Amino acid sequence: MSDFIGQEFASPAAILIDQDRINGFAEATGDHQWIHVDVERARKESPFGAPIAHGFLTLSLLAAEAINSGVIPADAKAALNYGLGKVRFLAPVTAGSEVRASYKLASVEDKGKGRSLLTIESTLGEADADTPAVVAELMAMVIS
Repeated sequence: MSDFIGQEFASPAAILIDQDRINGFAEATGDHQWIHVDVERARKESPFGAPIAHGFLTLSLLAAEAINSGVIPADAKAALNYGLGKVRFLAPVTAGSEVRASYKLASVEDKGKGRSLLTIESTLGEADADTPAVVAELMAMVIS
C-alpha cells in the first residue's frame, strides 16, 4: 500500500443528495432542524433558498465512498473507521444536488498482524462548486 502514497482517487459516480436522503438522515440522528427538513420554510427563510444537507451527512458519505473510490484496497478483509482529523464544513449542499468525493492517500503505517493504518485526505462537494462542502482527514484501519 505504501506504493500508493500521494495517489489520488475519486468516487466513480455522483451521489444525489435529495430530500429523501436528508430526511432519512434526520430520522436516524434526531436532527430535525428546519433548515434541513422543512422545505417550504427553507425556500422562504434560508439564505440558500432550499433545504441543505446536514454537515455530518456529507461527512458520512466520505467514509462510504472511500471503498468505492479504490483508496481502500479491494483485497482487504476489512476496513474500519479509526478516526478523523481536520474536519471542516466549508459550503452547504442544497437538496437536489449531486456531489462527488475525492481522496489522496497521505500515509500508510504498518501496525503489524496484517493491519495498516491509512491516513486519507478527503474532499466532498458539488462538481461545479468553487468550494468543497467538506474536507476531512480520514483514518482507516485496513486488515489484510
